[in-house]
Amino acid sequence: MVKYKSSQLDATFAALADPTRRRLLEKLSSGQARVTDLAEPFSMSLPAVSKHLRVLEKAGLLERRRIGREFHLELNAQPMQDALRWIAHYRRFWEGSLDALAEYLETTNPTSEEKK
Repeated sequence: MVKYKSSQLDATFAALADPTRRRLLEKLSSGQARVTDLAEPFSMSLPAVSKHLRVLEKAGLLERRRIGREFHLELNAQPMQDALRWIAHYRRFWEGSLDALAEYLETTNPTSEEKK
């Protein structure tokens, strides 16, 4: 089994649980941006957007650099890749379990044609 840092994984999933934060990450996926540029399309205050950005930063999903008076942000996808590996591990488990269940049901429940 793959080992993960539980707190990092928890922070990643918590950050990704919010649709506003997912939209912010989507915007950052095309390259770095200033905080004010990221906040522009949202109908919320700049401090509210900044709170979302701090959650993403704490989760390690973005990197912040200060250039003069402006903050520039850049996506760091590594925590999402770690979360994807965690999900993939359990996906294999569930797919195997569902395949076994399907096989069991096929052998124990004859189809309507077999009943005739």
